[in-house]
Amino acid sequence: MSHHFSRFALTLSVVVTVLTVVSAPQLRSAESNREILTPKPPAQAKINGPTVYGARPSHPFLYRIPCTGERPVRFSAQGLPASLHLDPLTGIVSGSAPDKVGVYPVTLAASNAKGKSTRLFRIVVGDTLALTPPIGWNTWYTDYGFPTGEKVRQGADVMVSSGMADFGYQYVNVDSGWSVTPTSKDPELNGPQRDPQGVILPNKRFQDMAALAAYIHAKGLKAGLYSSPGPLVCGDSTGSYQHEEGDARTFAAWGFDFLKYDWCSYDTVAPKKRELADYRKPYDLMGGIVKKQNRDMVFNLCQYGMGDVWNWGADSGGHAWRTTGDLGAEKASRLPGFYSIAFANASHASNAGPGHWNDPDYILIGFIDDSDHPQKPVPAALTPNEQYSYMSMWALMASPLFFGGDMAQLDDFTLGILCNSEVIDVDQDALGWQGRVVRQSADEFVLEKPLEDGSVALGLFNLSDSSRTMSVSFTELGLDGRRKVRDVWRQKDIGSFADSFQSPVASHGVIFVRLIKP
Repeated sequence: MSHHFSRFALTLSVVVTVLTVVSAPQLRSAESNREILTPKPPAQAKINGPTVYGARPSHPFLYRIPCTGERPVRFSAQGLPASLHLDPLTGIVSGSAPDKVGVYPVTLAASNAKGKSTRLFRIVVGDTLALTPPIGWNTWYTDYGFPTGEKVRQGADVMVSSGMADFGYQYVNVDSGWSVTPTSKDPELNGPQRDPQGVILPNKRFQDMAALAAYIHAKGLKAGLYSSPGPLVCGDSTGSYQHEEGDARTFAAWGFDFLKYDWCSYDTVAPKKRELADYRKPYDLMGGIVKKQNRDMVFNLCQYGMGDVWNWGADSGGHAWRTTGDLGAEKASRLPGFYSIAFANASHASNAGPGHWNDPDYILIGFIDDSDHPQKPVPAALTPNEQYSYMSMWALMASPLFFGGDMAQLDDFTLGILCNSEVIDVDQDALGWQGRVVRQSADEFVLEKPLEDGSVALGLFNLSDSSRTMSVSFTELGLDGRRKVRDVWRQKDIGSFADSFQSPVASHGVIFVRLIKP
């Protein structure tokens, strides 16, 4: 079995009801008009990103202020704690979080030749990280089990040069394949799995993991890593089984800020007949260890929804947990696979909130790998309308937003999907509510998400194969009176509506709006 299939086969064995494996995705006919709905950002400096940020007392702190606009931009901050330093030229805030628990309100400012922007930014020092869903890029769906340190560095470079970092993307996450693969015949991948002291070793395609994390940090970005509670990760590289304490210390010492912990070969050491405690055991263990490190590390539980993880993931120290099988292996039917993943994830809205998020897997647009083209990414088999629907659903569901495509093949259309500040604002809203399902049928799917400012984000998704007019009454949303309606993708007001809103919606398309009380 090839390495890039091992995760799919494992997941199939443990989550049969959720996941179906296919040998190769079937390309769907793409619409000829790849209209970019997202306006180009203005030349005037504009601060983007979350308005709230969690950190633990006295831990290392790093945050790159997301800001669009003509460069150069000069940054400043009022109310910044004394333990933190802002580089006025790069907008990178670094240092240590304050040692006292509390809320530290900061006013961030950015100015350039075209104007000035300010944004309230609350630093919440306490026990809770990921007060908004994590957002970044992950290597799995372009490299499967064969990433390289060089490609990860290139991904960090592109996150900045493409402008993704200016919209809040901050995590550069290495997935499977960085550690030694004992079964491989490739000398770059094989070798000693650990040193004489038991410290986990990277393979020769990575070599110096601390240097890699430092490279990412120098750009004001965060570094993520991957392991498994089993002896091997998906892809057959070394996992953390019976080395949990030492590996967590090593990951923190290297400087990593995020740990994705994938069930994988733990299936071989867990009891054949499992109770809830068996599903929780490896995550309770590593979650407690990660929390003890002198570094803020977001803990992502990747175990495909087993044991109803949404009910206990936060108690295990998780900040996000996968609710389904791998999206990249979800079989398409009348609709592409991301729809069924979204429908499943949407049903757990009550379990999400600041510091604990339902994770429906990555944003697979642009160029991604598939089983017939290992390490040769091909265009995602989604129409433009479907891509807009995909990103809209993830934003409304307050999902972690991790792009899974090839950073070396980003085009303007893909960046337009990924980098719309108003779409990302809905996902990153400080209230932290996951959108609830208002209505769902074979032809329609409607999601609403209350926002901190009192407005409501609304997505009307047309699941049918032809255009249709969709409507929603304000009473259906628990609203009354008149509402100003703003088109989130096009970033423009479209009118004032009383009692209800309706709009034509293209096949497999979306109307994504914000309802604002006058």
